[in-house]
Amino acid sequence: MKELTHRQKEVLTFIADFIRKNTYPPTVRETAEHFEMSVKGAHDHIIALRKKGYLKHTGNKPRTLGVIDSKYSDSSEVVRIPILGSVAAGLPLLSEENLDGSIIMHKSLVRKGKKYFALRVKGDSMTGAGIFEGDLAIIEKQSTVKNGEIAVAVLDDAITLKKFYKESTRIRLQSENPAYKPIYSQDVKIVGRLTGIIRNY
Repeated sequence: MKELTHRQKEVLTFIADFIRKNTYPPTVRETAEHFEMSVKGAHDHIIALRKKGYLKHTGNKPRTLGVIDSKYSDSSEVVRIPILGSVAAGLPLLSEENLDGSIIMHKSLVRKGKKYFALRVKGDSMTGAGIFEGDLAIIEKQSTVKNGEIAVAVLDDAITLKKFYKESTRIRLQSENPAYKPIYSQDVKIVGRLTGIIRNY
């Protein structure tokens, strides 16, 4: 790796510390505000750090910046969770075609030995549970959930995030918005349980 300037070291340290504290990277604007510099100036520093091999983008969306140098990233304390975008019908949920970057989270926020993925929330069917469009839902991968838990369910090759209820002869997937009626089915595949929400303000 090429040598960093003093300012580049400061920017890299800020980004790494921000990720450790918040579990996601800062935006270019947040970086600029921290150093009281222009957005272009912050962007130029980030581009330079990427070219020198200290940073990488894991996707084309905001907050997909990752620290490569273990001296700054403290990789033993974090886990990388794959982010899935909109999932096309017929594609396996965790297939490579659906990968939309990843998010770094501190290992204290996940359970040891469990696998996780993240989904970008679309729509307003779960606003009553505090889940809004654009949120990043952190999902623990599992095939069963308890009644009342918010689950990621596959129904007719479509993926939905709803409250799960097992009734005597069917499954009820309940929205948290009175504008949406419950979904009833006898053929529902559960692929995960909601464990957290990350929201950008």
